[in-house]
Amino acid sequence: MRATARAVFDAAVARAHPSGCLPAHLPPMPATGRLILLAAGKAAGSMTALAEAHYLDGGVPPERLLGHAVARHGYETTTRHIPMVAAGHPVPDQGSIDSAARALDLASSATADDLVLVLLSGGGSANWVAPAGALTLAEKQAVNKALLRSGAPIGEMNIVRKRLSRIKGGRLALAAAPARLLTLAISDVPADEPTAIASGPTVPDPTTLAQARAIVARYRLDLPAAAKALLDDEASETPKPGHPAFARSAFRIIARPAESIAAAHAAAVAAGYEVHDLGADLEGEARDVAARHAELALSLKRAGKLAAILSGGELTVTLRGQGRGGPNQEYALALAIALGGEPGIVALSGDTDGTDGGGGEASDPAGAVIDATTLARAVALGLDPARSLAENDSTGFFEPLGDLLRTGPTLTNVNDCRVILIEP
Repeated sequence: MRATARAVFDAAVARAHPSGCLPAHLPPMPATGRLILLAAGKAAGSMTALAEAHYLDGGVPPERLLGHAVARHGYETTTRHIPMVAAGHPVPDQGSIDSAARALDLASSATADDLVLVLLSGGGSANWVAPAGALTLAEKQAVNKALLRSGAPIGEMNIVRKRLSRIKGGRLALAAAPARLLTLAISDVPADEPTAIASGPTVPDPTTLAQARAIVARYRLDLPAAAKALLDDEASETPKPGHPAFARSAFRIIARPAESIAAAHAAAVAAGYEVHDLGADLEGEARDVAARHAELALSLKRAGKLAAILSGGELTVTLRGQGRGGPNQEYALALAIALGGEPGIVALSGDTDGTDGGGGEASDPAGAVIDATTLARAVALGLDPARSLAENDSTGFFEPLGDLLRTGPTLTNVNDCRVILIEP
């Protein structure tokens, strides 16, 4: 059952890899101008390598192809022509600042004859950071940490981030005008909302400063004075639909969480399971969602069902303790506690990008796996599941058990994939 759960998860990841979804969407070269390729996010390396090979092997002179790519540390790939660098995630670093500056410079150099091709994926918000106003990198890092600790959904985090940036919220499109602009994106957000993917640098932003201020108040965020000043300044508002900068701009999603969950669904059916698909856009506190899923799993077990429960989306964790972990690991730990060692149930929860929480390293775990023996093995090692959950220390719980899911960087990102298998 563990092997099957992993195979179902792997099917979801494979469906979203750029090698299968990017080439068909790459546009032809502009008739006379240059193609300026700008890539950011966890899939930036794989997307850039595929795109530059497509154009160079198709006979495009190298001098007509230029650009810059940035991915999370450890997610870089070898490229032939386009420079590839690494930057911090989820907390930005100097590489994030330098990469955003380079992207804005290249976009600003574009003419009406050029095509600016932007390749976006999850993680782009942290990889492209251009603090507005008097905001410093250290202060921007403090804002990101406050948002991450708050338990706010990613969409609300991005509403705040856009007001503190010179590249997010449609501002990269402002820089690229009057060139033609095409964005190809791998979605890592609920409902595939373009304005939320990497904080929407190339699309108009319908959200408002008032919403950003309300989010700060709701989560009682303690922001630096420079950030508060930006949120109080009407000049920090983002460009809206109908702005002339978007007249020659197009946006296309090439991989979606729902498609990956559909691939997982097919893999589970092929393995003989009756699938209960809860959707690709689940949100909520990880431990609360786990409790509901445990109830469903136990109900199916009592009914004698050979079943698989699948779900995607992006759960959140409100930090209460000082432990290590991420939402997938916390979900797995809470699920194990709620299932109470029930035999015949195996679950895997993992982030399709290959890292779940952690310290921002490529070696961080992607999630965790549980089964009927998890709690008993933990007690035998002197681990207290309830205490680990209270301390948000799911990594510290699963690591000695050998039950962390370790995939390494997958070079894509379509949110989480959770698999629960039930055998009567």
